[in-house]
Amino acid sequence: MGSRVTIRDVAERAGVSNATVSNVINEKGKVSESTRKEVLDAIDALNYRPNASAQRKLQSSGPKSIGLVVKEMHNPYFADVIIAAQEAANEKGYSIMLSSSEGKRDTEGRAVDLFVEKDVDGIVINPLLDRDADLTHLFELKRRNIPFVLLERVRGLRSNLVDIDNVKAAREITTYLIELGHKNIVHFSGPEYSMHAEERIEGFRRAFFDSKLVYSEDYVVRAGAHLEEGYEKGLAYFQDRPPEDRPTAAMCYNDLVAIGLLRALRELDIDVPGEVSVTGVDNIKTCEYAPVPLTTMGVPTAEMGRAAVEMVIRQIEAGGQHEPETVNLQAELTVRESTAPPREVASAE
Repeated sequence: MGSRVTIRDVAERAGVSNATVSNVINEKGKVSESTRKEVLDAIDALNYRPNASAQRKLQSSGPKSIGLVVKEMHNPYFADVIIAAQEAANEKGYSIMLSSSEGKRDTEGRAVDLFVEKDVDGIVINPLLDRDADLTHLFELKRRNIPFVLLERVRGLRSNLVDIDNVKAAREITTYLIELGHKNIVHFSGPEYSMHAEERIEGFRRAFFDSKLVYSEDYVVRAGAHLEEGYEKGLAYFQDRPPEDRPTAAMCYNDLVAIGLLRALRELDIDVPGEVSVTGVDNIKTCEYAPVPLTTMGVPTAEMGRAAVEMVIRQIEAGGQHEPETVNLQAELTVRESTAPPREVASAE
């Protein structure tokens, strides 16, 4: 005799989430007639009969769970997202199951698969994206109608999204540097696995096009997302460059790269902001306590974590029959001591 048919088997055959099967069985939530028919047909075809304990689980009003996959557990940016997500989930009677891909695509895919196996009710993901990324696990969530929210846009996948307008944010902070009088600006860009990195390069580029300055691809230096990458790339870029050939400003992918760059410039005895102005993105707490307090474009990370959880819960409670939503949060420029007009402009004033 074969193994007992489970709710997961029904969900797999019908191409929906476990929560949707539960809603159909218990006549709860909003489920379209076509989806309801698919589920009922799957139940009939598999001869599914929930046992008493499974029935109690389906009808339980106890805590439910949301899987959360971030890129880097130790990054202060994601720490703020996680804390806010947990608070929002707890308020709604959900618990958070947390995983970090640590920049590895296989790890992300396994985490999502495990969450599905553990019957989480929904998933929030900050996906790794590059030319070689295998996004099968995301499209499988879509196919099975499992509620999920992305914290970074995936081209070709119509899904729920909570993010900022990264092009606009990078454009704004670069324009701020140009308006200070900087003409030679370098961008220490983010990792290749991030769509945010590509969007911030585009925003950097557009700021030049908006001005009278000539843009060059040489102004973009691939760095990464971590302190050590900002430090190492900063040393390599500035140490053999004579003062007359140096950029007078650096726009960094995030605050960690910018703080790493600040250390490199201090070791090279290059004054910030006297010789080089430095900016970041995110506005993590460390910015206020950096060797030179950092000018940055602030991302509302707590609001992001909360909005993502609230969005996925709306999807869960609608039985997956909810139109995908997009929430674009507003980034905000915070000016600190790491930026100033270039010396020639300051002296002219």
